Amino acid sequence: MAEFLSLHDAVARYVQDGATVAMEGFTHLIPFAAGHEVIRQKKRDLTLIRMTPDIIYDQMIGAGCAKKVIFSWGGNPGVGSLHRLRDAVEKGWPHKVEILEHSHAAMACAFEAGAAGLPLAVFRGYIGSELPSVNDQIKFIECPFTGERLAAVPSVRPDVSIIHAQRADRQGNVLVEGIVGVQKEAVLASKHSIVTVEEIVDDLGATPNACVIPSWAISAIAVAEKGALPSYTHGYYGRSNLFYKEWDAIARDRDTFTQWLDDNVFNAADNVGGQA
Repeated sequence: MAEFLSLHDAVARYVQDGATVAMEGFTHLIPFAAGHEVIRQKKRDLTLIRMTPDIIYDQMIGAGCAKKVIFSWGGNPGVGSLHRLRDAVEKGWPHKVEILEHSHAAMACAFEAGAAGLPLAVFRGYIGSELPSVNDQIKFIECPFTGERLAAVPSVRPDVSIIHAQRADRQGNVLVEGIVGVQKEAVLASKHSIVTVEEIVDDLGATPNACVIPSWAISAIAVAEKGALPSYTHGYYGRSNLFYKEWDAIARDRDTFTQWLDDNVFNAADNVGGQA
């Protein structure tokens, strides 16, 4: 059952060095505040999983948190490359990071399989792709009923998944509104989960077909107002497009990045993901 903790205490308890960590949220609800807390606590040797690593993983990689990234697309949305990721992969700064790339379909299916407690995901895919030549986790199997050749990948079963959401009620149920990615699958697939929310309410106000993650699936809930900035939280605040543009210059230079990290993460009482 969900326990209400401070973000500091939730990360300290559930994100251990060497853990496999999934941080999900698509376009909005990206858990920047939680990522910054992981950086502040200097967690190390993490295997980071995310369908679309953007600048929060760039920041965590540049801060030395990651040893491996499992993903299906990586970049600064609408801007360009993740320069801290490239520096780590290509030049080993601050240390070498291993990458394992999948397709979007494979990652989505792998999260779903993990949520169902299955060891693998089976789907139609990777036909004509070169990814199987560089990713040894992609296998092909024959359907026992039709003989069709299908792709198979291991399910995603993180040690801890971290997401951001609009609100939680006092019983620990969480409402996710707007564009929904694989947040619920990530929570259900993981051994433990941390959910940051904008507020705690008496009634979620969930509409029919809303995505409500039940308290029993969640380990910890922490209030983090504006915890998705510079991404957005539907119904609460908008996306800081300016910051995404500014990040390109910040991340290109190691010294500029390190100074930004000192000013905005290590020396900031941060429950905000970035400048608005």
